[in-house]
Amino acid sequence: MPNVQFQLNGAATAVDADPDQMLLDVLRGRLGVTGVHFGCGAGECGACYVMVGDRAVASCDMPMWSVAGKDVVTLEGLGTAEQPHPLQRAFITEQAMQCGYCVSGILISAAALLKRNPSPTEAEVRAALDRNLCRCGSHNRIVRAVLRAASEIAAS
Repeated sequence: MPNVQFQLNGAATAVDADPDQMLLDVLRGRLGVTGVHFGCGAGECGACYVMVGDRAVASCDMPMWSVAGKDVVTLEGLGTAEQPHPLQRAFITEQAMQCGYCVSGILISAAALLKRNPSPTEAEVRAALDRNLCRCGSHNRIVRAVLRAASEIAAS
């Protein structure tokens, strides 16, 4: 099997994998990165989103060959328990989650948005999160949390 090399959460990573194997399978099954969740398997729900460059993408339909040489960020790469990302702090403050299954993908979509646009409007936040499905109905709290994080980032 070919060796696929990429950056994972800031660390050089090499994994022997079929180039056509999906990134989600390698992250969870081979690398133990469990913040990425399997949802629909068709790239439609957002549970499996990772950030590649400055875009949130569905890892369930992203073949390994497509991340070779690229920077991939998962929930684990956003922050730590000691140093949470502003988005993570804002989600806790706003109580912007219930079951939590969708949250890792939503945090990745929000982080990608804030990387591209550090001062989004509410409409831009809603548009950026449109592809993330949340069955718990936390959407308004999630939007408030992203706007709170953007304000915190702008103030720092």
